[in-house]
Amino acid sequence: MMNLGAKVLMALPLALLLTTNRVLVLPNVVSIPNGPSALAAKEAAWGLDRYAAISQDNGLVPIVEPEILLDGDHGIDRTFDVAQKVWAEVFFYLAQNNVVFEGILLKPSMVTPGAECKDRATPEQVADYTLKLLRRRIPPSVPGIMFLSGGQSEVGATLNLNAMNQAPNLWHVSFSYARALQNTCLKKWGGGPENVKEAQEALLVRAKANSLAQLGKYRGGGVRGSQKGNVCQGICLLGH
Repeated sequence: MMNLGAKVLMALPLALLLTTNRVLVLPNVVSIPNGPSALAAKEAAWGLDRYAAISQDNGLVPIVEPEILLDGDHGIDRTFDVAQKVWAEVFFYLAQNNVVFEGILLKPSMVTPGAECKDRATPEQVADYTLKLLRRRIPPSVPGIMFLSGGQSEVGATLNLNAMNQAPNLWHVSFSYARALQNTCLKKWGGGPENVKEAQEALLVRAKANSLAQLGKYRGGGVRGSQKGNVCQGICLLGH
């Protein structure tokens, strides 16, 4: 009988898998400027959902991650249209693979304009588009939505999450950020042991800000240094 690692490697030979405390993560990345074609969306969804089924069969909680890259000059409506198609395929094949929706976490991208788009979106607009997409595509039995920050600035990701939690929704809407928690922290640290305390303080500031945002109670604190006065700028970062 094959172990879990062998099964996953056979099903998804090119995947990067991270396992922690009985939770298995596999990202599925879609680029808007390069498509995606209907076939690409189906193939990506099928592989992602086979991984979810294999995970549950082996007692793991799969984090289903249909990431939509923000590279490009497309508007927020284009992102919404692509995400609708991708998420529809993901949940169709989750059902086909008998994945229990109550036993997954969804880790999607927020609906924002492309990083090079001149028409920026407010946090309220991002929240409106993203919650509309959730209502159209995500069953209420999914217990948690843990958003990516990829492509957004630290403050932008926090403001967008906060706006979502100030509107009614059916899910626990929270965050699974990397860059939006760590970017300032890593810059402060810079690899120097003498900078550890300052870096830890910066990380704590970002963690507290996002903790408040997932409750809809963020009021604009947790902004330091060059980020002050730049809250409405740089919501999306090119090439991230």
